[in-house]
Amino acid sequence: MTHEPDQVAQRYARRQVGDRYSLLRPEVWQMVHERQRAMLGLFARHGVTDLSALRLLEVGCGQGGNLLELLRLGFAPDRLSGIELLPERLAQARACLPSAVALHEGDAVQAPIADASQDIVFAATVFSSLLDDAFQQQLAAAMWRWVRPGGAVLWYDFTVDNPRNPDVRGVPLARLKALFPQGRIDRRRVTLAPPIARAVAPVHPALYTLFNTLPALRTHVLAWIAKP
Repeated sequence: MTHEPDQVAQRYARRQVGDRYSLLRPEVWQMVHERQRAMLGLFARHGVTDLSALRLLEVGCGQGGNLLELLRLGFAPDRLSGIELLPERLAQARACLPSAVALHEGDAVQAPIADASQDIVFAATVFSSLLDDAFQQQLAAAMWRWVRPGGAVLWYDFTVDNPRNPDVRGVPLARLKALFPQGRIDRRRVTLAPPIARAVAPVHPALYTLFNTLPALRTHVLAWIAKP
C-alpha cells in the first residue's frame, strides 16, 4: 500500500517549474493580485474586520509565499502558522518568515494542532496534488477539527484536470462539498486559465483582465467554508 505523503514528495521531486511562478512574470502578479482582492472581499462579506486578531494555519505552506502575503494584509506573525511536508521548502519558509510564525514539518494529518484552535485553516492548491481520495478525506477532516465553531476553511484550488500533468487533478465543486459536508460554502470562481494567461499577459497585462471577464475561462475556486 502506498503512503500518499511519500507519493506527494516524489511528485514534487520530479517537477520542473523554472520561473513559472515568478512575480516578474505579468500573468503571475495578475493572478496573485486577483486572488488577494477576492480574498479580501470574502473576509469583508463574512464580517472579518480585524485580521491581526485571527489565528490562521496554512496547510502546505511551501516556501512561505502565502504567509508573507497574509502578513502584508494585516495578520499578526504570532498568530500565523504553517505546515509543510517537504523539509527543503520548509527551510526556505523559515528563512523568509518572522521567527514568531510557527512552522511544522511533516504529514499534516499527524500535525500537533489542537482541535478548534484556529479561526481560519487555509489550503491553496494542496488537494489537487493529493491523488488518494481517502487521504484527501483524512486531511479535510483534520482541517475541520482544527477550525473553531464560527471559523472557516479558506480554500483555493483548481477545478479541472491538467492533461499535461498527471501528478495533479482538479477538485470540482462536488468534491469540495463532499470533503466538507457540514460547511457553508461561499465560493468565487477566479484565476484565468494559466495556459491562456501565459499567452496573453506578456502581450499586454490588460489582456489578462479582458479574458478573465469570461467565467468559463476561470479555472480556480476561492471559497470560504464556514463552520457552524
